[in-house]
Amino acid sequence: MHEFTFQNPVKLVFGKKSISKLTNELAAYGNKILLVYGGGSIKRNGLYNEVVELLSKAGKELYELPGVEPNPRLSTAKKGAAICKEEGIDFILAVGGGSVLDCTKLIATAAKYEGDAWDFVSKKATPTDAIPFGTILTMAATGSEMNAGSVITNEEMEEKYGWGSPFNFPKFSILDPTYTLSLPRDQTVYGIVDMMSHIMEQYFHKATNTPLQDELCESALRIIMRAGEKLVDDLQNYELRETILLSGTWGLNGFLGMGNAGGDWGTHEIEHAVSAVYDIPHAGGLAILFPHWMKHAMQLNPERFAKFATNVFQVDPTGKTTEETAMEGIEQLRKYWSSIGAPERLKDYHIDESKIELMAEKASVNGPVGRFAQLTKEDVKSILVASL
Repeated sequence: MHEFTFQNPVKLVFGKKSISKLTNELAAYGNKILLVYGGGSIKRNGLYNEVVELLSKAGKELYELPGVEPNPRLSTAKKGAAICKEEGIDFILAVGGGSVLDCTKLIATAAKYEGDAWDFVSKKATPTDAIPFGTILTMAATGSEMNAGSVITNEEMEEKYGWGSPFNFPKFSILDPTYTLSLPRDQTVYGIVDMMSHIMEQYFHKATNTPLQDELCESALRIIMRAGEKLVDDLQNYELRETILLSGTWGLNGFLGMGNAGGDWGTHEIEHAVSAVYDIPHAGGLAILFPHWMKHAMQLNPERFAKFATNVFQVDPTGKTTEETAMEGIEQLRKYWSSIGAPERLKDYHIDESKIELMAEKASVNGPVGRFAQLTKEDVKSILVASL
């Protein structure tokens, strides 16, 4: 196990009617609130009206930034930062899924910076301050409600990167499973794939003596799969929504990654390159790429992949080589994701070989891709070709 220091300051408010705590959580901050949200689902499900009413009763002055994209764009974050500077915003409230939260994190830091907001994402600058912000989550997926990470797309440059800083932690996050009941099946599937991918990225690492972390990851994956396969056919089931919502938070709040140096994250880097060029759903790309990354990386540590197969998918290793057991686990993962409706091939998004070179170049721009496998550009190309 690697040495580590852990801190997560986010206050998590979870359960039915937890939005009633919003007024108390905002009491410590000023009156000018910027409300950030996406394409309008919070208006259709009534959450928008609830939030506005609570803010009005609390005497808050409301400003709005609607229209955050599924792959949040730099230009949108810049609009939000400009509003903050012009209006003297005291607090930002992100209401939506992970994309809204990720965009808000850049807005909050860019509002306290005189340079280009992209400087933070491209790591040319480090945040030194941020406007405080909180979240009300409407989709189980990214874990952004309880971490300091963010992913932003620069649409002009066709680049998409993850970034973070200690200033990116929400002050609080309100999670009521009720607000996820209106999610359609495809968004529900994407959330399941996303949170599973986060856990697997942390599972495949080079650290030794991590039995607690490993078994937490394995059990979390089993719980998500059991609940997920039922949920996709019973979208209004509150108990299943509750399980999946908390699982998404745990999938990337730092607890599973203690002592393993963070895991690999190569599949995410490749997917960021794909969705930067083609603007496809992030989790859709992960569902396609992850099994192919696993097949490519398996020979580096077949025992690790065999452990994944036996402990997550209950693959019986009797009479099989380590490699055969590992490969069966990978196939079981592909089978599960396909069974709930996740995409299998890049061609499902009308992606062909014409931009393989470009995507591989973008994924590899900062050197080797991932930490467990450390892929070269040619490795990335091979995974992309296999995913077509």
